[in-house]
Amino acid sequence: MTIHEKKFNTMVIHGGYDSKDHLGSLSTPLYQTSTFTFETAEQGEKRFAGEESGYIYSRLGNPTVRALEERIALLEGGEAGLAFASGMAAASAILFALTKANDHIICSQGIYGCTFGLLNIMKEKYNIQTDFSHLETEQEIKALIKPETRCIYIETPINPTMKLIDLELVSKVAKVHNIPVVVDNTFCSPYLQQPLQKGCDIVIHSATKYIGGHGDVVAGLVVGKKDFISEVAMTTQKDIGGIMAPFDAWLLLRGLKTLPVRLDRHSSNAWNIFQKLKEHPKVANIYYPGDPDHKDYHIMKKQMKQGGGLISFEVKGSKRDAQQMLNALSFINIAVSLGDAETLIQHPATMTHAVVPEESRLKMGITDQLIRLSVGLEDWEDIWADLNQALESI
Repeated sequence: MTIHEKKFNTMVIHGGYDSKDHLGSLSTPLYQTSTFTFETAEQGEKRFAGEESGYIYSRLGNPTVRALEERIALLEGGEAGLAFASGMAAASAILFALTKANDHIICSQGIYGCTFGLLNIMKEKYNIQTDFSHLETEQEIKALIKPETRCIYIETPINPTMKLIDLELVSKVAKVHNIPVVVDNTFCSPYLQQPLQKGCDIVIHSATKYIGGHGDVVAGLVVGKKDFISEVAMTTQKDIGGIMAPFDAWLLLRGLKTLPVRLDRHSSNAWNIFQKLKEHPKVANIYYPGDPDHKDYHIMKKQMKQGGGLISFEVKGSKRDAQQMLNALSFINIAVSLGDAETLIQHPATMTHAVVPEESRLKMGITDQLIRLSVGLEDWEDIWADLNQALESI
């Protein structure tokens, strides 16, 4: 049985690595080198010409990074993976690779603030237009498609409103028009959701989050068809240079080994916290994909394994009340990342989505009262006790 035939929990530990190829080292070695030597001048010539496989220079490929790229491709069910210095390096490389001046992008209505900022830069510099949509019906998607549409870019669940996009629906329409579908899968990781298996073409991760899982690395990953990934590697990535460092790849390989165990705990903790928040008199609205009353719950059941570890909720009152609640927390940390062992909480309107103009932000559903909670691995009773006393302080 090859590693490709094994189940997820096995591949997350063994995928993309064979100790026999590395002097028997059980842990993936850290190839902390910038360059690689050639046995002869002719070998160097062949490698640069692409006539012989092998390593040249770590910006063009590194064994530690390659092991990570192969593992994430296996976990997403894709042909090839590519590692970047950050999630935004990955997102920008893919959008640059797919578009040229005067092209058009369709995007989910609601998106990470820095991705929104990137799309604005592309508009200002290259006249690349973006239409934002809820992408809820076939007719809605079809109506947005233009001759110059080059991709559909999706977050699901959307950051931070937790709205879900039906990946099979979008892919079905996109394939008729030969438009690639790009999915930011950061909130789920391949353990909870595999967009390529739903007909999408390219998956992006901010590996900083659940894939790393320990708040000690900034990184991005992409998975897709081998030809496309090779093209990005030898053009957009190579020439712009947003590569991953070998040590960061080593940290991610270590973090990945516990991904299923961690996400099971994140999800179970989030479910318990969600139930408490939903009943709290100071909470006006709550958004969690695992909520049976969530508008998109049927989509969650179709394409996600569990509800995940992220909850967003609106407190009753004003922006000041939301900030007061955050300031009253005792051990929960105010921080903008997610997926760490620690529970993290933030105010999207003034933090992760501060770059988004108020009118656009409100269209996305990001109000001044909205709070995003990344539920950690602590005992959920302790997490709840801190949240409860902070809510009571409003």
